[in-house]
Amino acid sequence: MVQRPIIVVGSANTDMILKMERLPRPGETVLGGAFAVAAGGKGANQAVGAARAGGRVVFVARVGRDDFGARAIEGLVRDRIVVDYVFRDGARPTGVALIFVARDGENSIAVASGANAALSAKDIRKAAPAFARAGFLLTQLETPLDGVAAAVDLAARRGLRVILNPAPARRLPGGLLKMVDILTPNESEAEILTGVRVAGARDAGRAAAILRKKGVGTVIITRGPRGAFVSGPGLEALVPGFKVRAVDTTAAGDIFNGALAVALSEGKALAEAVRFANAAAAVSVTRLGAQPSAPKRREIEAFLAGH
Repeated sequence: MVQRPIIVVGSANTDMILKMERLPRPGETVLGGAFAVAAGGKGANQAVGAARAGGRVVFVARVGRDDFGARAIEGLVRDRIVVDYVFRDGARPTGVALIFVARDGENSIAVASGANAALSAKDIRKAAPAFARAGFLLTQLETPLDGVAAAVDLAARRGLRVILNPAPARRLPGGLLKMVDILTPNESEAEILTGVRVAGARDAGRAAAILRKKGVGTVIITRGPRGAFVSGPGLEALVPGFKVRAVDTTAAGDIFNGALAVALSEGKALAEAVRFANAAAAVSVTRLGAQPSAPKRREIEAFLAGH
């Protein structure tokens, strides 16, 4: 099968990461350990995750005319991602994320959106030529909703399959959901979208049913090491995950989504594609950082061969 490009629309950040024994409580100061700076942003993470998993990727984003923006673009180019539609913003800095990572791998993140907050429907129109050649759109909610909606609408009109990762979670208009082929919330995001607390597979099924009733084609609720609950035409099942020793869970969902888009673009069946994405996410949490954690194709296949 000839693989058509995957368009990723979303954010690009510079991550500042501090490892510590545990996450601080409100008002508390905790002395940290190792500090690192790495490329991040949910959109860029997904683009890199898809590219390293074997996909042909075009990234649509906005960064500042600063050193962070230049470094972000250099990193994307190294991963052979098309950056023709990564726009440089002279008025706003590149987005920054401050990330605390506890010893058990859990994290706490705060984001200054910067140029990401200006990614607009106008930018999507400028990127329209890329949509004519692509097969999939992958997007999230770390940039303004009008740009996301414009990308989804353009993709739907051009016949692309749309994967929407609804993170950070927010209420979404019904018209947008009806154009989404695959929605990939985690448990907390599914609860925000449906009001159903997802504590098990039965709850996941209830939440997925609500979302599909709103017009979403397939719902994949990611549940970390427990796997992913899939609800779509002809399939309703939990695709098991993989237990690994977590070092940093930052970007695990982004890596999952990037790998999922690649597997589906290669014609893999849905359950097989989700297993491939679960493996990519499992490898990523054994490493520190967002984009640095994204595994290459051979690493994902070696992991699957060993499990």
